[in-house]
Amino acid sequence: MTKRELHTTYLENNSNWLDYLMEHSGLPGPRADLELLQIVSELGDEQFFMECLEYDETVAPTNTPGEFIATCGVTGLGTLISSGMIQHYELLRKYASDSRWRVREGVAFALQIIGKKDFDSLIVRLRDWKNGNPFEKRAVVAGLCEPVLIKQKNNALTVLEFLEDIFDSIDMIPERRDEPFRVLKKGLGYGLSVAMVAYPQKGKALFEKLLLKQDSDIHWILKENLKKKRLVRMDQDWTSGMKSAFIN
Repeated sequence: MTKRELHTTYLENNSNWLDYLMEHSGLPGPRADLELLQIVSELGDEQFFMECLEYDETVAPTNTPGEFIATCGVTGLGTLISSGMIQHYELLRKYASDSRWRVREGVAFALQIIGKKDFDSLIVRLRDWKNGNPFEKRAVVAGLCEPVLIKQKNNALTVLEFLEDIFDSIDMIPERRDEPFRVLKKGLGYGLSVAMVAYPQKGKALFEKLLLKQDSDIHWILKENLKKKRLVRMDQDWTSGMKSAFIN
């Protein structure tokens, strides 16, 4: 049996999921078991996900098995929302600002689950998030800059427009040395190029527009994206030209 089959078989035939997740979380360590996380998000129900969310920052700090359980709960909110329980959007948004980075990543996973089911309804909800705090903006970036969600050009264009709004809002973020902005900055450092390759014409136009901004943080973000091989595959000559623009 594959690892996925082993996890699935256990969860489908046993009720004590929490102990199993504790044992197989992969934490403490550099990587949590994301395959197990995905399986739990597919098989769990509302009662179980709410139980997972009881593992808050005080009892389940970063890099502990409890953090993995909390992340399962947050990711599971995406499953619930995609099945019609839209009342959980408010709770999901709250976890976008959690102090634990894996829990925040769970929010992005949840948004992707929702987007795969109904991209348009997700966009309606996230129009408010993109105007929120830096953690919420980062959740939008990480959630939407996912290749499977932006295969259609209309979707890619919408995401690029969201990113432009977020870039424009950077001027209004006063505390750029704090963690929320650093997390947003890092997310934009890869997310922009993901959206660009989904719609190169519009993506390159946005990049060139951002290049004109006299903002060191935005320039850092652009340079980080230029390091991504996906941009070279998209248009090698253009990418080389943009790199030269920073040198000159």
